[in-house]
Amino acid sequence: MNSAPTSPIVQVSAHPENHPKAFPKRRVLTVDISVGGFDDSVKAIADHGEAHRSSYVCCVNAHMTVEAREPGFARVVNGAEFATADGMPVLKALELFHRVRQERVAGNDLMPALFQEAARRGVGVYLFGGSEDVQQRIVDRAAREIPALRIVGRWSPPFAPLEKMDLAADAERINASGAGIVMVSLGCPKQERWMAAMKDRVHGVMLGIGGAFLLYAGVDSRAPKWMRDLSLEWLYRLWLEPRRLWRRYLVTNSLFLVLFAREWMRWILNGRKVESSAR
Repeated sequence: MNSAPTSPIVQVSAHPENHPKAFPKRRVLTVDISVGGFDDSVKAIADHGEAHRSSYVCCVNAHMTVEAREPGFARVVNGAEFATADGMPVLKALELFHRVRQERVAGNDLMPALFQEAARRGVGVYLFGGSEDVQQRIVDRAAREIPALRIVGRWSPPFAPLEKMDLAADAERINASGAGIVMVSLGCPKQERWMAAMKDRVHGVMLGIGGAFLLYAGVDSRAPKWMRDLSLEWLYRLWLEPRRLWRRYLVTNSLFLVLFAREWMRWILNGRKVESSAR
């Protein structure tokens, strides 16, 4: 069942020292990807949450990169304080075109790591999205493994397009809980558009982590590490759910390869020059 807020409203301070800075970014195909290690990313995101800075995090994979061909959605992703290299194809493109070493910063790994960091700092966490059953499984597992973690509220919104969602009520519910970190699972691109719409409304950092809810809840399983390292996680997912995912992966992966090929040719013709940071 969706829980009621348990903490008072937290007001966001306007002092610059309470506004931690995000990482530099590099353009990868259609979006700007944050450059920074996994542990540093966890700390920086938690800093935003502890300061109750209204901000959001996009975990970028091949699907999101393809979706960002649409300029409006590209602006949503590029407006995030953090756009992490979630998928291995995105990570490899970042390393190739910008000659940087970058750790993978995936939503599946960020969720448990931030739970640990939030517990250590005493920062409240809010769960938004997913089914009530999945949320309860997350709460139960966290209670067993991280008893110090405060999940201060959760809400499973009725299925509806973003335009029909009550954003004002969502913001009021989250802010009344006192949460500094909001885990969002609405699926791409809806969750990213929702977070962008909630920027300056929600007093905390929002993370679009999609299927990480199902993984942490034990509903889904993850591909073996060797498959993840070889950029074959999509193949594992396809093997688990072929009827649902075959068309999506066929289209998405093909379009990503087209985008990659175009960028590779431009990069070669440009003399393999490394571009400056996106910001």
